[in-house]
Amino acid sequence: MMQLQTLYRPVGLEELELIRASGMRCFPPRLPEQPIFYPVLNRDYAQQIASQWNTKDSAGRATRVGFVTEFDLPAEYIERFEEHMVGSSLHRELWVPAEELAIFNSHILGRIRVTDVFYGCDYQGHRFDLEALNAGSEIQP
Repeated sequence: MMQLQTLYRPVGLEELELIRASGMRCFPPRLPEQPIFYPVLNRDYAQQIASQWNTKDSAGRATRVGFVTEFDLPAEYIERFEEHMVGSSLHRELWVPAEELAIFNSHILGRIRVTDVFYGCDYQGHRFDLEALNAGSEIQP
């Protein structure tokens, strides 16, 4: 029986819109200045990034929203990627070269799921319902 591993990816609203445009099946290509796609290995780390980094704008104001996504891949497939600890033992992630992201996406089993949403303290936008997000309902501006 195939072993699965669940990975997590903290994202902002723009990246979530691109994921949803794919039918919740894949992550968007990296930008030229982003040579690595880094899914994280535990939900706590993903929540930390989504709540502390994705909720801030470029000036450091907490005006944005952050999401945690989770998705499953065959454990055997993800063994090919290097695991990196980038802080404490909580801060573990895989480093997937950007040019391999399409192949990585093709190994995602099922859909990408949204598990958490975090709002910056000065966020003024739409409040999201996780059930509606996962059901494919439209994202309201």
